[in-house]
Amino acid sequence: MKDPSRSFTETSVVKVEGLQSRLAEETLAVEEPLEIQLVHGPANARSMKSISVTMRTPGDDFELAAGFLMTEGVVRDIDDVSQIVYAAENMAPTPEAREQIQSLLSDQPRRNIVRVELAEDVKVSLANLERNFYTTSSCGICGKASLLALQTFCPPRIKNSFSIHADIIYALPSRLRDAQSVFNRTGGLHGAGLFNAEGELLEMRADVARNNAVDKILGSKFLRDQTPLRHSLLLLSGRASFELLQKALMGGVPMVAAVGAPSSLAVRVAREFDIILVGFLRDDHFNIYHGAEHIQRQTSF
Repeated sequence: MKDPSRSFTETSVVKVEGLQSRLAEETLAVEEPLEIQLVHGPANARSMKSISVTMRTPGDDFELAAGFLMTEGVVRDIDDVSQIVYAAENMAPTPEAREQIQSLLSDQPRRNIVRVELAEDVKVSLANLERNFYTTSSCGICGKASLLALQTFCPPRIKNSFSIHADIIYALPSRLRDAQSVFNRTGGLHGAGLFNAEGELLEMRADVARNNAVDKILGSKFLRDQTPLRHSLLLLSGRASFELLQKALMGGVPMVAAVGAPSSLAVRVAREFDIILVGFLRDDHFNIYHGAEHIQRQTSF
């Protein structure tokens, strides 16, 4: 599924140092649209609908689609998905997506449309999907409505028993950076890493959009029937938004650590659903916004 050659491209730039300049080649992270189409319904009445167009770094597209559907509550189990395929080479995007895609690309590669076919017995409420996607996106919807939406469709929760030592948390960002080869070449990708309590990197994905990086990593586990992820920590290379806490919740992740700041609504989600949340993670300090009792350390208060 991964095609590294599509993840980055080369361009010419003028590098300026002081008052001197020179021509050079620069590596850029690729950004292209991906349309996700959903096929569902009984055998005698199958229907197809475009449910999302997202800007992403090509690669791990099937994982991205699966992770998106899982975190939006459309699928709960790997058996809900019968197959995921790229659209046929001569397949045009749906009318809903065509204008968005054509405004971004003059020549759309065939691998910019992914079609997810659900099992015949999976019931899909498109109205609920559109409503959930709207009210659980980080676009300014009020916190109360967003939390109510999460309470409605999040999977059953169990007591959070995850525990980790502070020394291990400090080491995680450097381990994630070491695994981000494309980021090291371009500097333009967000990374997400899944670790166990011993600090072992279990999975890593990167993308121009932080939500896509998380969808890819959760989708990879979902497609291997390894969710919910009750014994893993999700590390974010940037900030922690409501949307990313939502995705962690839907994936059963008990702890989220972010190099950047959490939003106020992300903290509310962590406290409402008992997700350990760490922000401003650096080599020698971090803030705990919820779940301090799960992190082993010395205390001075």
